[in-house]
Amino acid sequence: MTSGHSFYITTPIYYPSDVPHIGHGYTTVAVDTLARWHRQAGDDTWMLTGTDEHGQKMMRAAAANNATPQEWVDKLVGEAWFPLLRTLDVANDDFIRTSQPRHEERVAKFVQALYDRGYIYAGEFEALYCVGCEEFKTEAEIVDGEGPFEGLKVCAIHSKPLELLQEKNYFFKLSEFQDRLLELYRTVPDFVRPDSARNEVVSFVKNGLKDLSISRSTFDWGIQVPWDPSHVIYVWVDALLNYATAVGYGTDPEEFARRWPAYHVVGKDILRFHAVIWPAMLMAAGLEVPRGVFAHGWLLVGGEKMSKSKLTGIAPTEITDVFGSDAYRYYFLSAIAFGQDGSFSWEDLAARYQAELANGFGNLASRTVAMISRYFDGVVPEPGAATEADLAIQKTVQDAAAHADAAIERFRIDEAIAAVWTIVDALNGYITDNEPWALAKDETQRERLSTVLYTAAEGLRALAVLLSPVMPIATEKLWTALGADASVGALLAQPIREAGQWGALRPGSTVTALSPLFPRVEQDA
Repeated sequence: MTSGHSFYITTPIYYPSDVPHIGHGYTTVAVDTLARWHRQAGDDTWMLTGTDEHGQKMMRAAAANNATPQEWVDKLVGEAWFPLLRTLDVANDDFIRTSQPRHEERVAKFVQALYDRGYIYAGEFEALYCVGCEEFKTEAEIVDGEGPFEGLKVCAIHSKPLELLQEKNYFFKLSEFQDRLLELYRTVPDFVRPDSARNEVVSFVKNGLKDLSISRSTFDWGIQVPWDPSHVIYVWVDALLNYATAVGYGTDPEEFARRWPAYHVVGKDILRFHAVIWPAMLMAAGLEVPRGVFAHGWLLVGGEKMSKSKLTGIAPTEITDVFGSDAYRYYFLSAIAFGQDGSFSWEDLAARYQAELANGFGNLASRTVAMISRYFDGVVPEPGAATEADLAIQKTVQDAAAHADAAIERFRIDEAIAAVWTIVDALNGYITDNEPWALAKDETQRERLSTVLYTAAEGLRALAVLLSPVMPIATEKLWTALGADASVGALLAQPIREAGQWGALRPGSTVTALSPLFPRVEQDA
């Protein structure tokens, strides 16, 4: 049953100039988990991801590979970015490409609307430009070059020389929205999260906003400015508009009204585009601003942000080929406080996989199903009277479900997983304390054995529901093994906000053999 609440959430659209690394995968599985949670809660959910395919950098990359820009992006998206979604078991509802006609048509309508409303004017512009960022740089984002670039001004992010551009462009009157943006941040304090990101944005806007160049005239790989075909729309303006064009802006008002506004999850390096420029553009167009912008931190490898140029990028398949997609999803979403920087290491991944997934959750599931098969011929037993220990497990499940849902509302996926994991820890301790293998040797303890194994199985049922947005493959296997409902996709139909209600697993259900959810991994020395 649908709740009637719209939950539209987006990843940033990725610039496919090269293959995806684990940072792209981190953002994508985080958004997918949030979407899965809300979808399973009955909310009218829509998840969008995609690729940002225009701009000077893409045009140069295509030329270097003896291809047209469209040929080049088609190859990159088809061979690297679509497969990423399959590799990580992402259940997105749409994938938008900025070279698609639907996007280009709707972008032209949006920009024309800004022009007609008096928010765009022609002017001259001179500034240092980073092709890698596709962005004009402020003084704070420019550093002196070193080594081969000594004496040059370079991008603080890419450490490559900036280009001095002098063009006649069209400008968006961003400066007119300073007060309105500050009022937005004041009246909707969670518009930008976490607090560190909000403070950064507020400080940036208080220091004053300059009008934004929104067109380029020195190359043609982009969407034409509708009233002046000699210009193409600045790639960042084009890219930001995907969030509106994908849900029907300009051509499908019913769909747009159903979906918009959205939540945006982005890396902190592109926060200002999403929390400053984007809401200002929407205000100028007379549209609602997003529901919120959440900026997560960077994934660090060896203490540094991953970089293709520094050869620190790691392909997601390097992890999934060894540990599987569920482990990838669980590790990045639980080991890193969502919103903060986090360090990746193979040693930490392997240790958590073994301790938390294989020995913790996986072993709990395997031995519970095995004991029901051994002691009750594979039939979930009818529980007897509950003891204090049994009631404690029930309360743990109920509290975990409530705390996890509250954490998801705050976009703290790591806290949600930690709340759910209290069930894993509690059940492992419960089985150790109650020793069902000893109870099975005493016929007079048959009812107690039934209660203990039902409690363990019902706890696993709740875990399968609550962890399904995080680890969809393992939880589906567990759900089927518990005999809860063998129909395909039945797990996804379970109301996630009712997962903590005790007693949903029917006594008399038949369990089936469960292969290890997280097989032991042999790593090369």
